[in-house]
Amino acid sequence: MVSAPTDSPPTLLAPSRLRGLELRNRMWLAPMCQYMVEAEDGIPTDWHLVHLGARATGGFGLVITEATAISPEGRISPQDTGLWNDEQAVAWRRITAFCQEQGAKVAVQLAHAGRKASTWPALPRFSGRRGSVPEFASGWRAVGPTSDPFPGLDAPDALSTEDIAQVVADFVAATRRAEEAGFDAVELHFAHGYLVHEFLSPLVNTRTDQYGGDGAGRRRLALEIAAAVREQWPADRPVIVRLSATDWIDGGWDIEQSVELARELESLGVDALHVSTGGAVIADIAVGPEYQVGFARTLREAVSMPVAAVGLITEPTGAQAVLDRGDADFVALGRAALREPGWPQRAAHELGVRDGSLYPDTYRRGSW
Repeated sequence: MVSAPTDSPPTLLAPSRLRGLELRNRMWLAPMCQYMVEAEDGIPTDWHLVHLGARATGGFGLVITEATAISPEGRISPQDTGLWNDEQAVAWRRITAFCQEQGAKVAVQLAHAGRKASTWPALPRFSGRRGSVPEFASGWRAVGPTSDPFPGLDAPDALSTEDIAQVVADFVAATRRAEEAGFDAVELHFAHGYLVHEFLSPLVNTRTDQYGGDGAGRRRLALEIAAAVREQWPADRPVIVRLSATDWIDGGWDIEQSVELARELESLGVDALHVSTGGAVIADIAVGPEYQVGFARTLREAVSMPVAAVGLITEPTGAQAVLDRGDADFVALGRAALREPGWPQRAAHELGVRDGSLYPDTYRRGSW
């Protein structure tokens, strides 16, 4: 169904602001691992330029990179991108510049995979290889809050307090390089069972020192990283946190704990939450259309900063309804954007907006 043209664009197509960053609309490209660094050196390639650039030309307001490791051992797989050296920063600058030329803003998702690092990508070209990548095949020893492994993976090394301090320092160094690479925002990956989420979840973090135990101890690493990154990152650019709002299992990380963390993150100067779920442990997740949107609404009602909803949001009318109901301030698309790089252009058409600025000049003859 296509709405009648309107002079006042629906919220999905309306400009917005995060701190000092102007966004042309409220549609985000969600981070999606590509596993396409064939040289295994963390340097983004032409694939990443085309992948992110196509979504920028397709009209997304904010384009977020895949999980980009702050250190070699922080990669999910040997084929991940990184931002732990200057050569990587230079390669990223070409990509950020192109996307910005198309009218999009670009955020880098800074990440450490923790005990889920050094794994084979779940892609057809790696068929038959699952679990941890052995050291003789370009793998490495993973690290985590304790030496307890994620099911199906090798046991990690438990981080010492000195190691934890180095993780925080690595996030800060990657943040400095993100500025040099021309990124408009940073997103801290505190979700999906990776290192920071591992520290947050009581089902994973059984430490008894200052980084474990009660909720304050389990939140300590997340807050130290957020505070350090906010201090390093330019004052006029936003810091976003991607959070798993629940482990989907009794006794795990849940929405009440997420609310407490969100309020603390806001007090540190975090500008927005990107609300996902799950990943720390094996759980029965009721996946379906918009299955995570309710968690975004709960967090939005608990804090003043804006919130992005993500998770099987596939149709423009549904995305607009998320905003109309007050469930979220932004919507992020993953799988739908893989199928359709120009999803925002179709969204404008179906919501009755005639906005040529969503198209590069040479593509306007193909506009909806």
